[in-house]
Amino acid sequence: MITRKKSLIVCMKESAQAQKALGIILPVLLALLIFILWQSQVIHAILRTDVFTLPLPTRIAAIIHDNWSAMLVNIKSTVMVSAIGLIVGSVLGYLVAVLATIAPKWGGAGLPIVSAFNAIPIVALAPVMTNWTKDVSNQPEIRSMVAKILVVMIVSIASMSINAYRGLNELKPFAKDMMASYAATKRQVFFKLQMPNSVPYIFTALKVSTPNAVISAIVSEYFAEYIVGVGREIRENIVQAQYSTAWAYIAVACGIGIVFYAILMIVEAIVMKKYH
Repeated sequence: MITRKKSLIVCMKESAQAQKALGIILPVLLALLIFILWQSQVIHAILRTDVFTLPLPTRIAAIIHDNWSAMLVNIKSTVMVSAIGLIVGSVLGYLVAVLATIAPKWGGAGLPIVSAFNAIPIVALAPVMTNWTKDVSNQPEIRSMVAKILVVMIVSIASMSINAYRGLNELKPFAKDMMASYAATKRQVFFKLQMPNSVPYIFTALKVSTPNAVISAIVSEYFAEYIVGVGREIRENIVQAQYSTAWAYIAVACGIGIVFYAILMIVEAIVMKKYH
């Protein structure tokens, strides 16, 4: 019997390790290509712009390096708003899903309402929250912080509630029948079957909510009363035509989103080991 040797491409497709490696190598190569085209001003020629409006990556990196201590204050504010809003919103979203599962007649009505939050533009929600929180405190920094957290929280609730509800109710065939055969109570079915089944769906929701939380925090900072945060610095520097500094804060905002997502992937890998 004659056997044919598999080609390198076929072997790489069948190898899980090769696929993981490609998942890292290809994005790095793409980023390197973009950097080269950007630094060599090829992108400037394509977009017909100049280095004042679109600064070179080395110029952006130099500004971040020279102003890191000042930028760190704004980074901490944005990270705090994003993290608190994401955590609180995700917890509330999961509770909405639980209520809709346990009491469909009462809690089921909350899902369409929460889903409608996805249709509200952040640029419309942020000013409203700023006005609503004017009486929260006499200190503008506290009022602004609360308003920004509420924006992120509302955005995070919708994704979590919808996905968690699916995880609590889309069970494997005959799973509930098997639990019934063991004379399991509703409480046992919920904690032993439905909640564990919802864990992968929670991470699916967080993969959407995490970048949205950072974006929501940055956009809400545009309209905040207290001038602090990465988003507010982007706005202020653009208004003052300090495009290099604005791009530095844009790069920092991208970094925050990447770090948040990387942390989520690490946590998911640790938690999901129990489900394989």
